[in-house]
Formats: sequence, C-alpha cells, structure tokens
Amino acid sequence: MASAKKAGSGVLEKAVNRRRSSKHKEGPIAMDTKAVFTALYDVCEENANFFSGASKGQAGDAAQRLVDAMTTIQEHARSLEPVISGFAAIYHHFDFDPHIPANGYRSLVKVVRCCLLHIIHKGRYITSNRRSIFFRASHNAAEMEAYCSALCQLRALLYLAQRLLHDNSHGNLFFQEESGLSQSFLREYTSMHKGCFYGRCVGFQFTPAIRPCLQSIVISLVAFGDYYKKLQSGIVEAGDVAPYGVAASSFLTSGKYAIDPELRGQEYERITQNLDVHFWKTFWNVTETEVLSSLVSMTATQVKVNRALSVPALPFDLPLTADPTHMVTVSPPAAHIGLGPVQMRLISYELREGQDSEKLLALCRSEGGTISLSLGLKTTRSPPSPWLVLHFHGGGFVAQTSKSHEPYLRSWSQDLNAPVLSVDYSLAPEAPFPRALEECFYAYCWAIKNHNLLGWTGERVCLAGDSAGGNLCVTVSMRAAAHGVRMPDGIVAAYPATLLTVYASPSRLLTLMDPLLPLSVLARCLSAYAGTDPQVEKQVEKVSTFSMVRRDTALLLRDFKQGASNWINSLLDRGSADSVRKSISEVSLTSPHADPPVSGKASVNSLEKGSLKCQTCQDLGTHTNSCASNVQKNGSQTANHLSTTPDNHNSILDITLTPESKPEDVSFFLCKEVDSSVSESFSSVAIPPPGGEEDSEKPREFPEGFEPLRSEQLAEMNMQSSPIVRNPYMSPLLAPDSMLKGLPPIHIVACHLDPMLDDSVMFAKRLRNVGQPVTLCVVDDLPHGFLSLSQVSRETREAANLCMERIRDVLTMKDPPPEMRKHRKLERTNQKPSVTKRDHTPLSQEAVQKEEGLFVGGGAPVVDEEGLAGFYPPTTSEAEKILA
Repeated sequence: MASAKKAGSGVLEKAVNRRRSSKHKEGPIAMDTKAVFTALYDVCEENANFFSGASKGQAGDAAQRLVDAMTTIQEHARSLEPVISGFAAIYHHFDFDPHIPANGYRSLVKVVRCCLLHIIHKGRYITSNRRSIFFRASHNAAEMEAYCSALCQLRALLYLAQRLLHDNSHGNLFFQEESGLSQSFLREYTSMHKGCFYGRCVGFQFTPAIRPCLQSIVISLVAFGDYYKKLQSGIVEAGDVAPYGVAASSFLTSGKYAIDPELRGQEYERITQNLDVHFWKTFWNVTETEVLSSLVSMTATQVKVNRALSVPALPFDLPLTADPTHMVTVSPPAAHIGLGPVQMRLISYELREGQDSEKLLALCRSEGGTISLSLGLKTTRSPPSPWLVLHFHGGGFVAQTSKSHEPYLRSWSQDLNAPVLSVDYSLAPEAPFPRALEECFYAYCWAIKNHNLLGWTGERVCLAGDSAGGNLCVTVSMRAAAHGVRMPDGIVAAYPATLLTVYASPSRLLTLMDPLLPLSVLARCLSAYAGTDPQVEKQVEKVSTFSMVRRDTALLLRDFKQGASNWINSLLDRGSADSVRKSISEVSLTSPHADPPVSGKASVNSLEKGSLKCQTCQDLGTHTNSCASNVQKNGSQTANHLSTTPDNHNSILDITLTPESKPEDVSFFLCKEVDSSVSESFSSVAIPPPGGEEDSEKPREFPEGFEPLRSEQLAEMNMQSSPIVRNPYMSPLLAPDSMLKGLPPIHIVACHLDPMLDDSVMFAKRLRNVGQPVTLCVVDDLPHGFLSLSQVSRETREAANLCMERIRDVLTMKDPPPEMRKHRKLERTNQKPSVTKRDHTPLSQEAVQKEEGLFVGGGAPVVDEEGLAGFYPPTTSEAEKILA
C-alpha cells in the first residue's frame, strides 16, 4: 500500500511539473485531474480495507460508517471523473479572454476539486492517526459523511451544468428563459438537501483565513433565528426585547450550534428556505447597532470628517453636456413613498474647504453616539480635492447603509486622498424599484451641483459600488447618459448584480452551497426590489403600536413637506414656462432614447400615495423607441431629445428585451457560427434531458441510477415573473446596445466562487462587443461581499485594495497594466506580499512561473480535529504537499 501511495504521489508530481512548464497559462496552477482522482481512490480504498477488518471491534458502528462513506465517495468519484475531464476541455470557450480564465463552469469544477482535495486530506489524516488511542472514529466518520453528502450534491449540480451546456447557445452562460431549465433548477433547489454545506463543510471552497468568520456568521444567524422564530409564534412580543437583549439571547443560544455542526446545518437550511426577507433585513442590519458600529469604528481608519447628511427634496438645475446653454431640472425622488430627503454620508480623511461650511452643517443629521466631525482648536483646512468617490452600498437592495461599509470607505478616503460620498438610498420592500435608482441619480446630480460643499473641485468623479451598489452605478450612468447631464469619469463595480431575473447559469448553481448568498435569499431580495414579494403585505400587519404611531407621524410630516414642495414647484413651473427644461422625475425610466413630454397636468409629485405606486409601475412596464439620441465618442449623450413633443410618444411597447422581442438590439443574444470541432467537443460533455419522461409532471433531471439527497422540508420559492425585472434600468445586462454605448469606462472586480460571477463575465463581454472600455479582474477563494469583510483577513484587505486601485485608475486617468487585467489569485495569509510587474511589457515565462509561486501560496493546511473549524480547505499548491 505504501508503494501505491508513493506511485500516486509520483504521478501527481509529474502532472504538476508538466502543468507548470506549459505555455498555455490558465491563471492559477490547475492540477492534473487524473492524479487527483487516483490519489482519492487510493486513500479511500486503503481506509476502507483497514476499517472493514476493524468493523467488528469496539468502534464497530463508526468503523462501518467510515467504510460506507469511503465506498460511496469512490462511486461518486468514478461518475464525476469523466464529467470533470470533459468540462476542463471546453470551459475556456466561455472565458472573457485567454488572460482571464473565469466563468461558472470553471467555478463548479474548482469547487468539486476542492471537495475532492478535502476528502484526500481528511483521508490521509485518518490513515496517519487511526491507530492512535486518541483517534475519534465517530468524529472522523461524521466528517467523511458530511463531505460524501457534499460530493453527492455537487455531482447533481454538474449534471445540471451539463444540461445548461446542452440547451444554451454557444458562448452564452445564461439560459435565456424563466421556464424550462430555469424552472427545473428552481424545482430541484427547493427539494435538494443543503444542510451538509452549512455544517461541517461550511465555506470549504473559500480561503482558510475566511472560514472561521463564515462559521461565526452561520452560528450567529441560526441563533438569531431562534429569537425570530419565537417572535413569529407570538412567544415574544416585538417591543418586549431591546436590541441588546436580542443580541444577548442569541449569544446564549449559540453554544449548541457551535458544538453540533449537524444541528447548525439543519437549522440554517430551515432558515434560508422559509424565513422572509424581513428576517434577513433585520439580521444584516445587526452590524449597524451602536455597540457593533462603535467597535468597528475604533479599529477602522480615523477620519476628520464623517457626517450623515439629509438633503432636502428640492428640484435644481444642471446644464446639459451637449449644450450648456440649456438646463435640465432634476426633480427629487417621488416613486412609491412620495417626496422625502435623500440620505448620504460624507467621509473625508482630511478636513477640506467647504466641508465645515454652515450650508453643509445645516444638512447634517444627528446619529448620536460618536462624534462625526473631528475639529481641533487649530484645525487646518486642506484645499478641495480634484477627485470624488460616489459610493452606492450593497445589501441586496433590502438591507444595510453606509455605516456597514465605513471601514473600507475610510481607508479609501485616506489612500486616495479624496472625499467619499456614500448614498443611503431607500430600501425594499418598503421602497422597491425604481426608488433606489431615483435617489442615487438625484444624489449624483446634487454632488455635481454642490461640489464646493464636499471638499471637491468638481473635476473627476468615480462611481463605486458592490453587489446591488454595482448595479446602481451602471444604471445611474445609463440614466445620466439618457438625460444628457454630465457623465461620471468611470465606474468600479465589485461583484455587481447585472441580471435580476431567475435565468439559470452555471455560477448561479453555486447558490446551493453559498453560505452568504443562498438562492432562496437571493430570490426574496430580488422579488422585494421588483415589488413582487407576496410577503410584503403580510408583514405590514406585524407591527407594534409604537411602530404604527411612528409611521403615522412620519407620514404626516412627509405630507406636510410634500404639500409645501408642490406649492413651490408650481410657482417655479409658472415662472419658467418659456424656458427649455425637462423634469427628471416625470421621465419614464424605461425610455433610454427620448424624454416624455412635460404635461400641463398635475405632476407625479401631486399624486396621492395610492395612485403613485400604480403609476410608477405602469411607467416601468413601458418605454418609447422614438427620437434615438446620438452617442458621442466620449460617452456623453447629445441633447437632441429636447425637441421631443407629445406626439412622439404615442408608440409605447413593453420593454422585456427577451430574445423573442428585439434580439437585434441585444448582441448578447446573437449566436455566432460555431466551428464543427468545437460543437463536437461540446456534445461530448453536454447531455440532453433523460428521455422518456418529458410529458410527466415531474420530469427526471438526472441520469438513471442517481438521485441527489433530498431535504425533509421544501423551500418556499414563489417566484413571480414580472416585466420589471427585464427592464434595462433593473437588469443592465439586458439593455440594448444603444444604451451601453453611452457608458463611461467600467472596471469590474468579480469573485471566482461567487454565484453572481456569470453576471460580471457576460456584462463585460457585452460591453466589449459594443466597443466600450471595460476591464475584468477575478479574485480567487473569496466570497460574495468580501468588501464588507475587508478587516477579517489579508486576502479580503488586498481585494478591497484592488478595488481602490481601480478607482485610482479612474481618477488619475490611467489605464491599468495588462497584468492587472488577468485572473488574480490573492496571496495566502502566511505569505509575503507579491510583486506585480507594473509596465505594459509581457511577463517572461520565468516571471510567470515566479508570479504563480507567489500567488498560489503554500504551507500545510491547519488541522484541528477537536476544533470547531474542522480542517481548512487546501489550495492547489497545498494539495501537492498533501498528496506528496
């Protein structure tokens, strides 16, 4: 057996060396698939034989469990090996370019390989310690069973990926219909077992440094779910427990989930499948409580200015880019909840001129607790910065504010030497689309108008955002282009959500195991933003008396402000009837090419609350295709739309932008001719649906003889289809080419293991196809939302710094070096910082190998059999040592 082990190690070593000397670089070193499976078979066979003879001893039950797990793992591996090899031969066809090897198919293969390496690692640990008197057979059996279950579910996901490959057109990562395969994936998700990914295997695919943090998040969430369950059942009243009591109660109940991974996984699965969006909204906002935010503030970069602003809802004018002699009236947001102030936060490392002016201080709102403006007796004021970062935070459109993102925003302000203005837009489900877009666009225009108050000269501005905020960065720029105002100088979008439909894609299959972005949670957030969440009305009834009084008082004050604002607007409209103006709030968001007429009737601001939401949704379902605007080379849009008359808007059509509507407007849906050899290689991997069951109510999705593990309780996945989700201002990936051509340069930073990876890859492809400047950088081993975890590990800090460098490139008008555009593997926590060649010359083969060694990292994984973290996931280079 030792000779077999040595032989397997020799095969692996030759495979890795051969891979290193290859001229075809795919980013991180990819291990030979055959060597991995050979090592897996060897370790499983050796342990199965050993424990088969020991099954009649004292640890007979645990030994038999180990034998069964090892045998089942080998069965799964034999079926997976040809599938993995097949995908490895074709997934490069879906990359953005040869230098950026990233797409959902690669991610799935990477996760499966990581699971296999985990099993090999654990198997080798068992082999080395199974004769020890301290060896816990039952614990190790539970570990192997957990990864055996995970491997089974991953096998099911690969089969679904083969279906995607079969049904999709060449080069497309998304299945372009909400029916068919997309419905099949939703149906399978509701019934497939997911608890194994949240117990002992939680975060196994990510970097070792991030896994303890993910475990803490999962434990905190299930403990918090206990309190929420009592609240729903009526055992605890909503106003009976203070936030501190909730935190204390959750802390006391977290112990049982920390010591019982199986219970933790089971409870986490229940929570993710059946609790509504309000639970996630409450949990994600826990980080914004006074105690936690104060602790974070103490460890973050100290800044001179940190002011929460409340900008009143007043209209103002901006000049048109094409013709500065004409003005455009920017009206305040009014969708769904009526007029109201727009909340922002100004962060500046240095106190700059204008940031302590009386006009700005009059806009500040009190937050209590910490002092938000630090002024000494002899404070020097720096001159205004030529740069401004306008930030839109993430949170699934339903949670968080700028306070949750302060740590990295403070660092950005210091490193960039520029103020940061973060927008606290209204959140769904109380304020669904397009309220957030309206507020962000209003904030962008207000910042340009009032740059002197922000310590900014007004020269260059960069939009930055993560996840939902990345979506808003793109859509705000699209709206600015459509209305002719100044465009931002660039966009930096971190793991943006560019397609808010339920279209299936290979990376979205990862939602089955992602601890931060499960599909059911993602679906609820998107439904809430689209205004189609059926649980919204039910939750409105679950409010306390105090909440009702507070809400009614706020509505009364808002109506008073709205009435006063309407009276002022009517006077302004009366005095400017002859001037050339356009009211942004009256513009239909779905019209990228022309502006609707300014009607003499009552404006949207004067509508009653009941009809306001109805009218907004009606506007969102339509758009006009008349009076197309010309796009200039600099990305700004001309102002010829000012000649629009009411007669030009009689032709209104539904903007679903599906392939059946107007595919010629969306190059994303146009399939190119495929080489016959490529088609043959695809056909060897892609599989059609199992035959003979197409007419059944529940068609079979997997090959005969295989069935994934099923959950005891089905997930609630009531996805309501709505044309709104295909609106280009909600799903910019579906925008016509004419809208994308007016965008500024876009820099996208994505995650290789992010369920939203395909959103970034396909959006970058679309921008490139229409000639728009775009860069795509993909980081490895980090989860969706790594910016919010920037203080957790070196990897997350470096990823946040990478986003900051992209912002610097926009502000300084520098093109990123070619190496920075490549697939990037962040270094491990036990490594020295890597050095990247900064000029535009290509790296030599020796330099590439040297750089690979720095990025891939080394060091044996940490094994803690008794600890809660289990064993850390091995990286590719670590696997060399594991299998050596």
